[in-house]
Amino acid sequence: MKIKFLGHAAFLITTADGVRIVTDPYEPGGFGGAIAHGPLEEPADIVIISHGHADHNYVKMVPGDPVVVQGPGEQTHRGITFRALASHHDTSRGAERGRNVVRVIDADGMAVCHLGDLGHDLSAEDATALGSVDVLLIPVGGTFTIDAQGATTVVNRLRPRIAVPMHYRTPKVSLNIAAVDGFLADKPRVRRVAGSEIEVAKETLPEPTEIVVLEPAL
Repeated sequence: MKIKFLGHAAFLITTADGVRIVTDPYEPGGFGGAIAHGPLEEPADIVIISHGHADHNYVKMVPGDPVVVQGPGEQTHRGITFRALASHHDTSRGAERGRNVVRVIDADGMAVCHLGDLGHDLSAEDATALGSVDVLLIPVGGTFTIDAQGATTVVNRLRPRIAVPMHYRTPKVSLNIAAVDGFLADKPRVRRVAGSEIEVAKETLPEPTEIVVLEPAL
């Protein structure tokens, strides 16, 4: 499986069978230019959406005619299972920013979990529902999601083999969110990749958790 960081909360996941999944596509130039990542030019088969904000649900950015997976419930497409955990975009049970769906992609013998705009800690019951997580795509920038401390708590609860930070401030994201450095500061196992993509396989996953920082492709 290949995991490519497109930018913000958007990734392109390509399975061993060549199925292409895009997570939370953003609107290029959205929020008055605060999202300055460019458009995706490669087609995808499936798009997953965590919630209905323009920096996460801009399906029009994705070329082709992808199946859109959103909302609660389990779905299966192209032999891949997509599991959903209902959550919230804030600590007030959605009263401030609404609902969010945590999505687990079961493919190539691994569980890849995209947290979307998770805004609160996950309970022990949530962790049980999600099951064993191999790769965790986790927001760390705060303000609209969990911050560095909250993300650390979630990583410690889920104990993924790999955690990839997302939804943080970069030269191409000028939203009022923090950079990734605060999340990385106290982590013993951090790998910065000189590129936007990693390839993962069940038998070679690191242990304990490794934080992998990718460069946005767009």
